[in-house]
Amino acid sequence: MTDIHALYAVSPLDGRYGSRTKPLTPYVSEAALMRARVRVEVEYLLALADLGATPLELESDERNYLRGLYESFDEEDAELIKTLEIEGYGGFDATNHDVKAVEYFVRHHLRDGSEASPWIHFGLTSEDVNNLAHRLLVRGAVEDVLLPALYDLRDTLTEMAQEHRDVPMLARTHGQPATPTTFGKECAVYAARLGRATARVSTATDALSGKLGGASGTYAAHVAAYPDVDWRAFAREFVTGLGLEFTPLSTQVNPCDDLAAVFDAFRGVNNVLLDLDLDVWLYVSDRYLGQEAVEGETGSSTMPHKVNPIDFENSEGNLSKANADLTFLADYVTTSRLQRDLSDSTVKRNVGAAFAHCLIGYGKTQVGLEKVVPNETVMREALQDTPAIIGEAVQTILRREGRDDAYEQVKALTRGREVTLEDFHDLFADLEVSEDVREELMALRPETYVGVASELVDGLEE
Repeated sequence: MTDIHALYAVSPLDGRYGSRTKPLTPYVSEAALMRARVRVEVEYLLALADLGATPLELESDERNYLRGLYESFDEEDAELIKTLEIEGYGGFDATNHDVKAVEYFVRHHLRDGSEASPWIHFGLTSEDVNNLAHRLLVRGAVEDVLLPALYDLRDTLTEMAQEHRDVPMLARTHGQPATPTTFGKECAVYAARLGRATARVSTATDALSGKLGGASGTYAAHVAAYPDVDWRAFAREFVTGLGLEFTPLSTQVNPCDDLAAVFDAFRGVNNVLLDLDLDVWLYVSDRYLGQEAVEGETGSSTMPHKVNPIDFENSEGNLSKANADLTFLADYVTTSRLQRDLSDSTVKRNVGAAFAHCLIGYGKTQVGLEKVVPNETVMREALQDTPAIIGEAVQTILRREGRDDAYEQVKALTRGREVTLEDFHDLFADLEVSEDVREELMALRPETYVGVASELVDGLEE
């Protein structure tokens, strides 16, 4: 049954495509951000207890209890944080501040008699919590959702490359008939490109970095309280303990060059897949690829015979929208007025939308690739109907034999006119070459003129 709420969603990401974007919910929703903030606050509290300079002591059972606040975080917890922010609760006034509401949430759950309350959010600015929380979520979304989808796509392209490595196909350069290739080799090109682009995403994600330097990045509040503590070393250990690299120099804001690198890397991935979507669309249009019809699916509202390449078109639209969002994000998050302004706060809440469009696009390309089947008969007929494409081989062999007019001879025969294999054979018959060379020329066929295309597929394993 249709979810009636989805029909009234402001965005198709939560409406029409809600089932496709759901895997991202644990990483890009507001509840996910709340949970990540709780995690940072709790782990920071535990790190202060381990510091030794503070009088804070937490026994193992209380540590486990505190970690349970984010490990078992649920809808009820998220609603409580929102209540603390908007209305106030349990003796806490409304904060109108989402990070302060998280602090109050942790305080609200402290056990009776706990001395930890003053140490929650000790010396921190909101951005110390936010910058770490956002990066933990981005890393999770990338590693747990987006990269696996891309690996599946690359595996599909690799399998197609292997399966169809020997299927000859007319290539087109500038849209015109060109030296033949194989369908498998073309799949291998995209598999290789996607592999490299995906590796750049992984590298950029591994380099996500966090800061913990206070309101202006100077550790001033921490030093004021405990001047003898090496707070820079403490911050480094804390941030790296979360699995992030450490940003030693910052304003209140963690410079977001690392996030921009992730967004740019995803644009690179999406550009590869946009190129793939367009090529497959054209192959379908040329009938080089057929599509398996889905039972009960309508291709056209007026033309019943049609099986449209809708998956690739949908992917193209979503990946284009994703790239527009990713470009905006990468450009925007790397700037901040002086030491801090809040404009990036609302912008970063839209990272999930960009990732969601990516995920939809990846899924649609995957579904589309699983439907297409090479039409080998049409491909061979196209090759046989375009014998002029062996002209490259002819003039190259004649050059090898010392004929400096080889290019001009073939050009005179083929350029701007229809030719047949017989026309080539007549040319070969009149050439002053050895019989071995003549036989070599006579054996040329468009469907076999594919070089080492089949062997190139093996390069995916190198």
